[in-house]
Amino acid sequence: AVRLAESLAAVRELPLPGLAELNDATQTVLCFGDATPMLTIQKKLIVGERMGAVPADTPMTPLQRDLYQLQKRLRLRPAPEKSVLNLDLRNEMHLERSHLLHRLSLLKVGWGAIVPVRGKQGTFREVWRLQWQPEFSVRVIEASVWGNTVHDAAESFARHRADETHDLATLTELLDQVILAELPETIAYVMQRIEDEASASSDILHMMDALPPLARVVRYGSVRQTDKGAIQHVVDGLLTRICLGLPNACASLNDEAAADMVERLGTVDGVVTTLRNADHLAQWRAALRTLVDQVGMHGLLAGRACRLLLDRAVFKAPDAALRLERSLSVASQPIRQTPAPADAHSSLRPDNQEIQALVQAAFWVEGFLMGNDLLLLHDQTLWQMLDEWVAKLAPEHFVNVLPLLRRSFANFGKNTRTQIIERVRHAPAAAQTVPEAPPAFDAQRADAVLPLLTKLTRC
Repeated sequence: AVRLAESLAAVRELPLPGLAELNDATQTVLCFGDATPMLTIQKKLIVGERMGAVPADTPMTPLQRDLYQLQKRLRLRPAPEKSVLNLDLRNEMHLERSHLLHRLSLLKVGWGAIVPVRGKQGTFREVWRLQWQPEFSVRVIEASVWGNTVHDAAESFARHRADETHDLATLTELLDQVILAELPETIAYVMQRIEDEASASSDILHMMDALPPLARVVRYGSVRQTDKGAIQHVVDGLLTRICLGLPNACASLNDEAAADMVERLGTVDGVVTTLRNADHLAQWRAALRTLVDQVGMHGLLAGRACRLLLDRAVFKAPDAALRLERSLSVASQPIRQTPAPADAHSSLRPDNQEIQALVQAAFWVEGFLMGNDLLLLHDQTLWQMLDEWVAKLAPEHFVNVLPLLRRSFANFGKNTRTQIIERVRHAPAAAQTVPEAPPAFDAQRADAVLPLLTKLTRC
């Protein structure tokens, strides 16, 4: 291998073999031309896994020195190997470790990342995956412009981000981070920025996106001693504005925008339910009622709002059945064959209007069936109404709504779909009587009657 490396250097007109020549010779002679072992050699021998260290008296920036002292006091040794750190925030040292890791994350020094763990309830548990990278030392030096200590640098950088950000969702995520990092003065500053942006914003979507992080922040008060009063004030204001502006924000939405709004409805509903505030619940449920009963509301939103009210016991099963019947009855009329005027726009033709009504009814069913897929099996009234509506659809109508209905049932679990199939298979056939369409209007025969009608009116 050595002779081959020297020969390669001579061929390449080099005075001595370099790393490339040594690697080529090793792969050829020792690895028999296979590049796979060279990957291990590259990782273990050439790069290595041992991390060097500098003497403690080596000149450092003030921020580096502060971080070094914190690591020593908190017994957090930076290591290139991956490790798991379990923290109990009721322990003072564990709480300080959490503060340090969160402050470094604010400074974009990702020494640790929180790992979600199932089975550990409460906000006093944190699990971190730690791994120190050599480039983190460079980032610490770059972060020295924000302060001489980790605490001061994190505060200054967080304030800078708050000043540069005008998005409510980003600001609330930043607030979550500064609370976890235990930066009280910065918490008040970011809270003021959120209030300023919320008062100047009229975008309900941004407010709905900003609400979940704030709700999570409220939960940290038991261990981190966070003042929840100011945060609760912002939550109250956002929820009030969301509930007041929700009907207008949901009006005249296309299918894609309605699908996005449906996800936000579910998220906000979960937040309101978790907070368990009577005023919030009353406001939110009133807004959902408006969506259900508002004329012209997209079927997906109306159906989803009705289902949320049913799940929260605001609507009883008869209330939901009544609204389902109302949405389906609009779309259960037979196709009319009356031709539209030649100069009329195609979207104004009666048959197109009926197809749109059918599509909206199918969207209503899709929104209503989101969530617990067992509702349709357990509620006989809803099952019968939907079964009769599908059975009465004309073939032309059925073709238009089939993709939407199929998408609705595709979200059900496999066992639920199997039970539905078996129930349909063994159920008595529904009355599939489709009202006959009126005969086509004959304009020529009508014109022939006009002279006789004129004489009769003169008599």
